[in-house]
Amino acid sequence: MQHISGFEAFLRDTVNLSQTKLDLLAIRVETIYSALKADPELGPLVLGKKRQGSWAQRTIINPVGGAEFDADFMLHLAEVVEWADSPKTYLDKVYAALHRHSVYGGMPHTRKCRCVQLSYANSMHVDIVPYLHLEDGREVIINRDDDLWEKTNPAGFTAWMQKKDRIADGNLRKVIRLMKYLRNHRKSFTGTRSIILTTLLGERVSEIKAVSEPGCYSNVPTALLSIVEDLDAWLQDRLAKPSIPDPSGSGVTFDHRWNQATYAYFRDRIHTHARQIREAYDEPDYDTSVRLWRNLFGESFPDLPRPTASVNPTTPKFPAPLLITTTSRNGRAG
Repeated sequence: MQHISGFEAFLRDTVNLSQTKLDLLAIRVETIYSALKADPELGPLVLGKKRQGSWAQRTIINPVGGAEFDADFMLHLAEVVEWADSPKTYLDKVYAALHRHSVYGGMPHTRKCRCVQLSYANSMHVDIVPYLHLEDGREVIINRDDDLWEKTNPAGFTAWMQKKDRIADGNLRKVIRLMKYLRNHRKSFTGTRSIILTTLLGERVSEIKAVSEPGCYSNVPTALLSIVEDLDAWLQDRLAKPSIPDPSGSGVTFDHRWNQATYAYFRDRIHTHARQIREAYDEPDYDTSVRLWRNLFGESFPDLPRPTASVNPTTPKFPAPLLITTTSRNGRAG
């Protein structure tokens, strides 16, 4: 059974980061930005900011337990000719501006490969990502470890996500959050970075399928079934780690974000999850179906009052495909 209302409640009450926390994040980012803009040394170089990552794509979820959640924003800086041979200077200058600030200087802050991270105790940490439009036309971020530019196209990635989510009737982002919940809270396919998970799930959303199989993305559980089964089929055709291009068209890949061992584990876990989702979706008995969804997502998945048959049909919309048989790790997520 689909349990559409159960998924709505699960996302709202358990998976999604609360609006209160999102509002607090926005306020804190605006305050950080204002402080950097007012810095006498860095301020003249600051041209703007934009959200990045799961915050920008609206796929951010609640952290596990009382852990901090993290969010990124891109700090648009002007190019300085004298720093052309040392891109890491930009990141160091952002760190220095925070370090000498009367408030942020006393908070935990550190330089990472592509960002400066500022931590709020028992709350969140914000990653500040220096971002430039170079004179030669490239959009870049900084790799401080290698002191190199890395091409990026944040607007292109956002446009790609918006297009894919429209095709999926607004359910792609919800599916991504559910799969991130499996990874983070249920300890499944640990090691697979969010950018790879988002890209792989989004690339499985198909305009052709939306036309040839009307309703395949019509609600959250149906979109989850369609997208994960299609991802499983794609992965089972690829024993070796495939190349994952940035769908924004930047020309870079995300291949360095994982290795063959991480990929193989992810491939096995998705194969198991595709089977679990199909079993829960197709199960006609209400109580058994709830139990199967809880085997996957945990006891936080709600057991709501039984709906009428017209609201939550017991007959599955899509027939079960022939799943590819392969050796995998059995059992529930994690």
